[in-house]
Amino acid sequence: MSQLPKQPSESPVPTSADVARLAGVSRATVSYVLNNNPTMRISEPTRRRVREAARDLGYVPHAAARSLRAGHTRMVLLPTGHLPEGPLYRHFLQELQAGLRGLDYTVVQYGSAGLGADEAARAWAELRPVAVVAPAGLALTAYGIAVLHRSGAKAVITLGPHPVEGAHGLVLDQREVGGRAASHLLERGHRRIGVVMPRERATVPFAVPRLEGVRRVARPAGARIEELDLAYDEADAAGLAARWRALGLDSVFAYNDEYAMLLMRAFQDAGISVPAEAAVIGADDLMLGRLLRPRLSTVRMALATGQPLAELIDRLVQHPGGEPEHHELLRAVAVPRDST
Repeated sequence: MSQLPKQPSESPVPTSADVARLAGVSRATVSYVLNNNPTMRISEPTRRRVREAARDLGYVPHAAARSLRAGHTRMVLLPTGHLPEGPLYRHFLQELQAGLRGLDYTVVQYGSAGLGADEAARAWAELRPVAVVAPAGLALTAYGIAVLHRSGAKAVITLGPHPVEGAHGLVLDQREVGGRAASHLLERGHRRIGVVMPRERATVPFAVPRLEGVRRVARPAGARIEELDLAYDEADAAGLAARWRALGLDSVFAYNDEYAMLLMRAFQDAGISVPAEAAVIGADDLMLGRLLRPRLSTVRMALATGQPLAELIDRLVQHPGGEPEHHELLRAVAVPRDST
């Protein structure tokens, strides 16, 4: 009867005691150094010796054990699947993750597509995050916010066009984007403005307030506003271009640069002159829009806070229990180019 070949024994998992022995310090000192405990004064040579020993042994702290001792994690949960695409949000994620890492937090992106709001909140709570930054595409309820707080979340923060009752809010008021686009079209003499409303559900929290922003600016000027239902599809854009002259419009705010470029190509294929028959403005200021001919007018967006986002979240974590804070983050400006 044949036998399986004997497998080499696995190397033992290094422990903090191994690090302490190699560095010539106590286990408490190892814990203070590797967990970045700010309450203990430890000399830089000792810190360096501990880190070198941990690196040589391949030792890393046990996150779950640390969480049990502290009563919570150092995890900031960022649900994904509900954030829109675009440079603004990529910049937001990069800045947030880099800043929080520098403050000894870990940003964990959690796939929440297909979950309802309360179901998602319960799933997030299972991970015991110290903070949650919830995107606009998943509307938290009072129940979900309470579940997260009871699970140990010190701060529940929403990111979107409107604040949510009971949670801190990083408010990206999309009405500002629509308002800037409308102001630019009005300045160029346009009074019959179409507004693209994408069919994709994920865009609803952003498209609706952008439409509101257009109406808020354009109606006092006596402009006509018409919603234009559009899928992100060449055939659908061609259909809209075929109807354009019958609609009697002279300009369009196309939700963002991607829809604007799609529609502008359809206009050109249909023999509709841009901007003479159809002025087009998008949003996001994508590089590709600058390379088109005519160059695409757009609304450029930027995040603006009184302090870095990571420091803001850290403060909310360190001082829980106060009244919810709401911070306006979005700054928008029209960038005129050839398409309008």
